Amino acid sequence: MKKIGLISDTHGHLEDAVFRHFDDCDEIWHGGDFGNLEIANQLASFKPLRGVYGNIDGNDIRSIYPENLFFTCEYVKIFMTHIGGYPPSYNPRVRPLLQQHRPQLFIAGHSHILKVIYDEKLQCLHMNPGAAGKQG
Repeated sequence: MKKIGLISDTHGHLEDAVFRHFDDCDEIWHGGDFGNLEIANQLASFKPLRGVYGNIDGNDIRSIYPENLFFTCEYVKIFMTHIGGYPPSYNPRVRPLLQQHRPQLFIAGHSHILKVIYDEKLQCLHMNPGAAGKQG
């Protein structure tokens, strides 16, 4: 079973402790608002990185990371985006994507609040890792 390091909203700041905590992870997933390309590159050179851009990310990040990421990891369908809302009050842009793709795991950042909520209606686990940066 893969071990995933989940992070979001670094806003251009990354504590050294992140690398210690993620040392035994197989991959890192970033829920947006990297803050700058240096953060993304540091994470990507440490472990395989999947991520989406956030509302503060510039064109350098947006040219590499998508707004929405749909993928499967160990038979689990995953949807990651930055601004997603929470069950049952999803962002209007995200709601049809959740209904269309039917992920089992939905990851979003943006709110800076750590939350893990199971959506019974969509049968989907929602995870927001909160903010890892100094701002917000």
